[in-house]
Amino acid sequence: MADNAARTADRIALVTGASRGVGRAAALALAASGAHVIALARTQGALEELDDAIRAVRPGVETPATLVPCDLKDHPALDRLGEAIYRRWGRLDVLVGNAGVLGPLTPLHHCDVKAWDEVVAVNLTANWRLIRSLDALLRLSPAGRVTFLTSSVAHRGDAKAYWGPYAVSKAGLEMLARTYAAETRNTSRIKVMLVNPGPLRTFMRAMAMPGEDPMSLRLPEELAPKLVEICSPAWDETGKLYDFPSDRVLSFVSPQ
Repeated sequence: MADNAARTADRIALVTGASRGVGRAAALALAASGAHVIALARTQGALEELDDAIRAVRPGVETPATLVPCDLKDHPALDRLGEAIYRRWGRLDVLVGNAGVLGPLTPLHHCDVKAWDEVVAVNLTANWRLIRSLDALLRLSPAGRVTFLTSSVAHRGDAKAYWGPYAVSKAGLEMLARTYAAETRNTSRIKVMLVNPGPLRTFMRAMAMPGEDPMSLRLPEELAPKLVEICSPAWDETGKLYDFPSDRVLSFVSPQ
């Protein structure tokens, strides 16, 4: 952790879905490494609990985190977020796009229109709106780092039945991230990565796999140090996928 702290101290890091699961673990780890965390989530109470936990790992720091209660479906609020960050800090060093919703596990033709729209709005469109709002701020950073949380259902060789809304939205997110990586590769110091956390002991996993023994799963806190590493200035890969279950950085195969 000391090495990570040296690399991430004084960096400004925005984490979405920061109130629980991977987002909470990432926010705490980034804070412990010295970053000021902008924690975004829907629930004020859970954000306040996170703030208490961050203060515990950053004793003596007056304001180690900034809380942003926000629904990612409020796209105009995401537009305003970029302006607010610019006015206060003048840049953004890290974006961890973690927030997501599972949506219904159902045949495509049974999926409710409202449910489909919500999954796409949160998992895909909100991340595009964040890029749109924050790109200029990330370019002002000496080492902008963007990380989006994805899933193996988005890039596995065989499609998984009944996971349509979630899988489609995450596949779109992967292409969004790869496109942004291509657009920033030669024109900025921004690095863009996708991270597949695999099966972790989270609320979403419990919803998706209700019969699974949660004690058989790894904790989000085990992934968090790798997220800190990927968000550090020392990280030099872009447009790739870090697969946590195999601990490998994978390149996407270009079509022949």
